[in-house]
Amino acid sequence: DGYNVRCLVRQRFESEEGRRVLQGWGATIVGGDLGQATSIPPAMMGVDAVIDCATARPEEPLKRVDWDGKVALIETAQAMGIDRYIFFSIDKCDQYPEVKLMDMKAKTEDYLKQTDLNWTTFRLCGFMQALVSSYAIPIVEGENVWGTDSESSIAYINSVDAARLTLAALDNENAHGKTLTLAGPSSYSSQEVISLCEKYSGSDAKVIKAPGFFLKGTRSFLNLFKWAQDAADRLSFAEVFSQNTALSGDMKATCDTLGVDPNSLTTLPDYLESFFNTILSKVQKIKKSEYVSTAARDLEI
Repeated sequence: DGYNVRCLVRQRFESEEGRRVLQGWGATIVGGDLGQATSIPPAMMGVDAVIDCATARPEEPLKRVDWDGKVALIETAQAMGIDRYIFFSIDKCDQYPEVKLMDMKAKTEDYLKQTDLNWTTFRLCGFMQALVSSYAIPIVEGENVWGTDSESSIAYINSVDAARLTLAALDNENAHGKTLTLAGPSSYSSQEVISLCEKYSGSDAKVIKAPGFFLKGTRSFLNLFKWAQDAADRLSFAEVFSQNTALSGDMKATCDTLGVDPNSLTTLPDYLESFFNTILSKVQKIKKSEYVSTAARDLEI
């Protein structure tokens, strides 16, 4: 859309594949770390707008990136005269102060409101792409997947749609100072996701069910050890979904504000059907190629 995009990436976590993907999309990669405040200003020289979608990796403390890093990034944006700031938060984060990640997202939202930046906060429910590694591929490969008896549901959104809506908000003054939902057209429980994967893959899922009391007990046990508290914090987020929580929202207000047709958003069934059609087609080609190769070797004998 005519924007020059710069991606701030921690070099120690940067993969060559990730670099190629970002550069293939036309982005420039710069090194930096939200946990090291002095590395932020050089990476933001000449920047007009910040799209903040960073979060801590599973193996590191949440506070380093999701609070200290956010504050440093926001303060740097103000000090450097950057006017536009888009922040990615989590749906219903203000309702779960006992969950550290959600609490930090809610506090960052409040912190942004106290600044003079032209901010927009997007509250995300979940990305469809995350279901590929969690459900789709394991089911195709005959591996176990995790499920629950909980009726919790998530309105997954295609990351492509999320990016499109973010760009629509970038130069849209109607989005300034607003908190908007980013969700898919419908919400699905883990069992419904598994059923869709079975339908479009033609495979039966091997499901291991983790009851809510198991997650809560494991979290309580890990909290006994200082070295395991980061893992306990992650489990507290998973525990939310054992409480019949629905991470979803009405996208009408978001689409009206940004001038986007809600009917243009990808549905989860359409996304999964397209994914499985693509991957199964590739598998068939590989099998055909292997058959041809085997037949050719037989003819040589």
